[in-house]
Amino acid sequence: MTAWIELEGAVNVRDVGGLPTVDGRTTRPGVLLRADNLQDLTETDVTRLVDDLRLQTVVDLRSTGEVHLAGPGPLKGAGLAHHNLSLIPEWDGEPDQAEVDRALEAALAEKALPALPARPRQTDPTDLGDHYLGYVRDAGPAIGKALRVLADPTSGTTVVHCAAGKDRTGVVVALALSLVGVTRDAVVADYVASAERIEQIHARLLSTDAYGPGLANVPPADMTPKAGSMEHFLDAVDREYGGPHGLAISVGLDEEAVARLGVRLVGTSPLAR
Repeated sequence: MTAWIELEGAVNVRDVGGLPTVDGRTTRPGVLLRADNLQDLTETDVTRLVDDLRLQTVVDLRSTGEVHLAGPGPLKGAGLAHHNLSLIPEWDGEPDQAEVDRALEAALAEKALPALPARPRQTDPTDLGDHYLGYVRDAGPAIGKALRVLADPTSGTTVVHCAAGKDRTGVVVALALSLVGVTRDAVVADYVASAERIEQIHARLLSTDAYGPGLANVPPADMTPKAGSMEHFLDAVDREYGGPHGLAISVGLDEEAVARLGVRLVGTSPLAR
């Protein structure tokens, strides 16, 4: 059962607690949240997140251009720790809108992040597995920093978000969950859950100046997450990095950080079962 968090100003927000691990435990609720854009949160939403859910840290995976055009959102003034960790490569002097356009292109897989020249083109345009691997290749340090923030006990309740809350957020959350032993089926199911809100996600982005022009001719179906995308991404992680642990080490985590992440998201006592 997906633990949706209903807000007025965001539509793809949920708690990843309660997911099963391979050793029979479950992830802790109230530790890791995932979301779409947060700049439209109402005062009621902020109160719900900060006072009721005790949110302390925001990991924003949007590019600098997206933040400039769409805005950081009301949580920026709520006394929370903020980490802006773009998974989209940025170049000095690039106009903000160009970054946003490339973020949309990556999510839609038509002109996504550049793949290695030797890799064949995907035949299924809805399969984003290779594009997700592109985040790792092109923004490994940012992914590593995001995972270290999640592992840090001083982060408290943390929300990871991007624009739609399904692609960049999906990759970081999937890696974190895989690292702490969440079953493959549960990791994929959590990723696919965003499909339940794809109409609302699409409508919300379409109504914005930052994302609307790029989505004008894109139907919601083209944005819908498919299980195969995450399956192929995780298969590639196994193949190219020896699994999530090998990938984590390659992007800057050490064994202590990996262990801390496990304690944070799952714990070691029967209370976490």
